[in-house]
Amino acid sequence: MASPPLMALRDVRLTFGGTPLFEGVTTWVGRGDKTCLVGRNGSGKSTLLKVLAGEILPDSGERFIQPGTRIATLPLNPALTGPSVTAYVGAGLPEAERDQTYRIEAVLEALKLDGSREPALLSGGEGRRAALARALVGEPDALLLDEPTNHMDLPTILWLEQALSVFAGALVVISHDRRFLEAVSRQTLWLEQGQVRRSEQGFAAFPAWQEETYAAMEAELARMNTKLRQELHWLARGVTARRKRNMGRLRALQTLRKGRGEMLQAKNESARLAKLDTDAGDLSGRLVIEAEALCKRFDGAVVVNGFSTRVMRGDRIGLIGPNGAGKTTLLRLLTGELAPDSGQVRLGTNLVPAYFDQRRTQLDPERSVWDTLTDGRGDNIWVQGQPRHVIGYMKDFLFSEAQARTPVKALSGGERNRLLLAKLLAKPSNLLILDEPTNDLDMDTLDLLEDVLADYEGTLLVVSHDRDFLDRLVTSVIAVEGGGEVCEYAGGYSDYLRQRPESASAPVRRETSRPVLAARTKTLTRLSYKDARELDELPARLDALAGEIAHLEKRLADPGLFARDRAGFETAAARLDAARTELSAAEERWLELETLRETLAK
Repeated sequence: MASPPLMALRDVRLTFGGTPLFEGVTTWVGRGDKTCLVGRNGSGKSTLLKVLAGEILPDSGERFIQPGTRIATLPLNPALTGPSVTAYVGAGLPEAERDQTYRIEAVLEALKLDGSREPALLSGGEGRRAALARALVGEPDALLLDEPTNHMDLPTILWLEQALSVFAGALVVISHDRRFLEAVSRQTLWLEQGQVRRSEQGFAAFPAWQEETYAAMEAELARMNTKLRQELHWLARGVTARRKRNMGRLRALQTLRKGRGEMLQAKNESARLAKLDTDAGDLSGRLVIEAEALCKRFDGAVVVNGFSTRVMRGDRIGLIGPNGAGKTTLLRLLTGELAPDSGQVRLGTNLVPAYFDQRRTQLDPERSVWDTLTDGRGDNIWVQGQPRHVIGYMKDFLFSEAQARTPVKALSGGERNRLLLAKLLAKPSNLLILDEPTNDLDMDTLDLLEDVLADYEGTLLVVSHDRDFLDRLVTSVIAVEGGGEVCEYAGGYSDYLRQRPESASAPVRRETSRPVLAARTKTLTRLSYKDARELDELPARLDALAGEIAHLEKRLADPGLFARDRAGFETAAARLDAARTELSAAEERWLELETLRETLAK
């Protein structure tokens, strides 16, 4: 044991709804430990944290806390009550110390909170910071944090990492943010199948430890299979039930079967991951979004000042920045939902967007999981153009059959995120807009989401504060720095940190030019008359082709056209294919000429 136990559990058992959640859990947290608690959604991490805090009493077993230990918690869904943020945070101080208002003021300033505001009116990120301030203000001996980075921006996450690194007490933290856990943890508790394993290494060593554990399980299962075959062979040759030796061997065989069954169940549960997939729908045009010199003000404050970018089909772009800096505003500008004060946005053709809202407003809390997925129509859902029974599709996202009629309001945060992803990913789209999709997801589902998005054939715009997620997924980062400053950088979050100048005023643009253009610019100083004229004429041709395509699609949507005029139907279908090809080629040519013009103008 690395340090004296400050709190411990021994042989703790707990059952929910007749189902065992913990089976004889024994573990401890030492004084000064920095411990992360990991495990899948639904494994009971939040419940175990509440048992450690004394908020939930186990059915049996013991909870030990060193006398005089002061414990503070950050729950997953804190109740934000009270007349002001100052009063709410101050309630985290012991009764005898609540006159020490300087401590409240210090933590409010550190977390950039207005103490005069009403807690119930705070945004998600502000409410999270207020609950964290309440946990920290009392300078506890033990700090139990459940998903502290949810809804927090990167500056606050970095501040929290620093604060926890110098925290002298014991820490137990649940988080899906790998980079955060790597920074703050020195021990790991792994909750799996109602049992807790402990490692004296931090989260950085967890993946290797997990693989070693699963490999040992595989080896033990193979040994059990061999032993079971030997015992079954002996049993087939005959048993004299009256002989005590044989009866003992039969009991040993039953024990072996039970142990093998438990091992198989553990192995199957370890492999039970959400089966995510996406339907990219029809391809969009080559150009998805072109923004030029965008400017936007709100209440006199500059949010975006002169930002330009070009998003091409297949790009994966991450948007980062402090809360309130204008990420959502920029996203609305780029997708055409909000008009700029100046500048212009051009959207590509054939775009079919799908939007993941971090507030999950697309979910009706009163509807069941079943009705949410089917929109209340029947028992099938169309997934990638094929009908799927709703129960089978639910299981792909780790919902049990018993949850089919569960109302959305009864689901956990992670379950609601999985439900919204299930609904979103079933629909054809070629532009995915994801606003904080990683909140409340367990790491295995997050891994799978990353794999699915990496294979997605469409274009991706994602707002996220998860640095590891951004590094694994995106091809460029748009940093909304505040004060109207918006810059684009090639690569993921780590690349952004390396490239970002002190002033953050010199963006590194994604490469859009072709090698052939570089060769041409060695001898050209301006566009030729022919190229310049073609560039001027291309926008009108693009609009004409887009209009023709829309007209043909509307005509072919007539269900009676084929029966009335088969030749006309076939001619229109052939022309539609040709027009789409021509549009793609025209977009390619416009992009080539426009890039050349910009290069020569420098």
